[in-house]
Amino acid sequence: MLLTLESMGVFGLVRSALDILIVAFLFYRTFTLLRGTRAIQLAKGILLLVVATQLSGILALSATHFLLQTVELALLVAVPIVFQPELRRVLEQLGRSRIFGGQGFLHDLTVEAFQNMLNEVIKATRVLSNDHIGAIIVMERETGLKDLIETGVSLDARLSWEIIANIFTPRTPLHDGAVVVRGDRIVAAACFLPLADTLGPASQLGTRHHAAIGVSEQTDAIAVVVSEETGAVSLAEGGRLIRHLDDASLRHLLESSLRPPERKPLLIKRRA
Repeated sequence: MLLTLESMGVFGLVRSALDILIVAFLFYRTFTLLRGTRAIQLAKGILLLVVATQLSGILALSATHFLLQTVELALLVAVPIVFQPELRRVLEQLGRSRIFGGQGFLHDLTVEAFQNMLNEVIKATRVLSNDHIGAIIVMERETGLKDLIETGVSLDARLSWEIIANIFTPRTPLHDGAVVVRGDRIVAAACFLPLADTLGPASQLGTRHHAAIGVSEQTDAIAVVVSEETGAVSLAEGGRLIRHLDDASLRHLLESSLRPPERKPLLIKRRA
C-alpha cells in the first residue's frame, strides 16, 4: 500500500512538472511569435489591464473593478481581430506540421530538376539585376498560395530564366506584380502580394521589398527580390529580409530553405 502511494506521488510530481513545461513552452512560443511586431505592445497593455482588474477586486474598488471587467469582456471580441495576423501564423505553423504529412510540390522534384530550377532562378535574377529591372519571384513551399495566384494571370509554364526576364521587362502586360513558382513551374504572374505588418529596418525600401516580407510573414514561401533602383538581390523568409546577395549566397540560401529530402532507394528482395 505504501509503495502504491509513493508511486502515485511520483506520478503526480512528473505530471505537474510536465504541465508546467507545456505552459512555459506555450508562453515562450507566443512571445517569439509576437516579438518584433506591433502585437507585443498590445499584449503588454492586455497584461496590465488583467493585473489592474485583479488588484481593483482585491482592494474592493467596486466601480473601477466593474469598469475593468467590462473592458475585459469587450477584449474577448477585440483580441481575435487585433491579433489576426499572429493567430493566422500560429495556425499555419500547426498546419505545416509533419503530423499532417505536408510535403509540398518541391518534394516531387528529382535532384536534377531541383538543381535546374535553382539555376534558372539564379540566372534570371542575375540578368534582371544587371539591367536594373525590378522583380519579385515567390517560391511556394508547403503553404498553398492559391489565393495569391488568383489575383494574377495563370500561366502554368516551364520555369526558365528567359520567361522570367521577359515577364518583368518594363511596359509588358505582366511586369507589374509578382511571379509565383510552384516546383519547377511558373503558375502565375502579375500577382498582388500582402504588404508587411512590420517593416523595421526595411522601412526605407520600396513596395517590392515590403510585399516580399509580407508574403513571407503570412506564409512559408520564399521571395526573391531584385531592386529596380540599385539592382541588388534580396531574399525574404519568415518575415526577415536578407539583402545584397550574390549568386553563390543566393544559391546557398535557396538550397538550405528549399532542398527536398533525399529519397531512399527502393530495395527489392530477390528470391533465391
